[in-house]
Amino acid sequence: MRGKGRYSLKKAKIRQSWHKFNLYNLSRAEPPIVTTRTFFQQKWTAKSTARAYHGETVKEKHWQRMFRRRLRAVVPMDHAHLARSDGYEQAEGRGSGLEQHPSKKSIPFPRTPYMNMTFAPLERRLDTAIFRAMFASSTRQARQFVLHGDVNVNGKKMKYPGYQLNPGDMFQVEPERVLFAAGAPKDARERRAGRVARRKAQSAKDSEDSSSDAPTTTANDQAAPEPEAPSDEVSTKETLKSLLSQARSLLTAPSSSTTLSAKRKQDLRAFQRTLKRTLSRPDDIFAQKGTNLTDSIDAQSQELAQKLNLNAAPPPSENDGERATAARDRDPDSLTVENSSLLRQALAEARENPIDVTKTYATPWRPRPYMSAFAFIPRFLEVHHRICSAVYLRHPVARPGLGEVPTPFGNDTNALAHNWYLRRR
Repeated sequence: MRGKGRYSLKKAKIRQSWHKFNLYNLSRAEPPIVTTRTFFQQKWTAKSTARAYHGETVKEKHWQRMFRRRLRAVVPMDHAHLARSDGYEQAEGRGSGLEQHPSKKSIPFPRTPYMNMTFAPLERRLDTAIFRAMFASSTRQARQFVLHGDVNVNGKKMKYPGYQLNPGDMFQVEPERVLFAAGAPKDARERRAGRVARRKAQSAKDSEDSSSDAPTTTANDQAAPEPEAPSDEVSTKETLKSLLSQARSLLTAPSSSTTLSAKRKQDLRAFQRTLKRTLSRPDDIFAQKGTNLTDSIDAQSQELAQKLNLNAAPPPSENDGERATAARDRDPDSLTVENSSLLRQALAEARENPIDVTKTYATPWRPRPYMSAFAFIPRFLEVHHRICSAVYLRHPVARPGLGEVPTPFGNDTNALAHNWYLRRR
């Protein structure tokens, strides 16, 4: 497995990655040992553990230049209290023995985790921000995206992973790269189908190149007949056949037992039966003018309902005999309302998330395994996942009860690491 050496199970170190080994190391992380070690050993161990997560691709000398003693923090204040008081009541009764009633005493703020802001300068780096915005599965992959020219900052291509973002900067990643990073990898069957598709595309390209190199015919030669344009009948049938093959591939995929629920499988099988009934109808249904599928999902559903003689189920009545008679009179090949809604849903999903073996990730797209444990966005980022862009709003700060720098380590570990770099300055 590529990159397996960075996720050692014997000597666990937590990394900025969505890898399953990293998740296992995170679940069995323990606080540092302080009883049998000197203060120097505690600081060095904390520094080593924290640096494996924060900025593992940054050299130590570079980080020492980035380190700052000052830690950003804010204290929330009650604006309503400040508006109605100038603070004189805080001095009331001093020296005279007056005490405030216990019910009127203000609730103290929780402690501010200042030490969790030790590695705040690293959050300004472009590769770290890409990982925090969930556009890459690790900081190393985010660094690769930047070096390959797939990232823009404020509309311009940026090829420096260590670029320091300023408040208000917007960065954007190519959507295909984000789909690859956050999507599930292909299995053996999908990889084989992709290789076959690439071979076919290459052979078609070679045949076109050879035909273009052939000598052109003279004017006396008889012109070759132009190929006829595919009719609406063929285009409609091919669309339905492709939908049928996609449903079949979803049900026969090895991963269907884990990715598809029982209800979803039943819906897919009902959709298969509906398409088979549709394709078994006479060809004159597809030969009408304007029967090819349109771009609108609503228009597609309406057209298919007209072609397939869609008859809505009769409203429930008190007489069961009337319902049985209506069910017998209805065409057995016609769609019910439930099958119609199922067909419309399948058309929408096939259009928005189709099966494409040429992609580098599994299709239809689905999130990669073990991703949900790392799915969070920091407060200092504003992310728009539909266009794969984000805005760096401000620098992270510490506030009572919360440090905005995401870290898996406690306040004690970060404090020891901060003391280590205070000594090194």
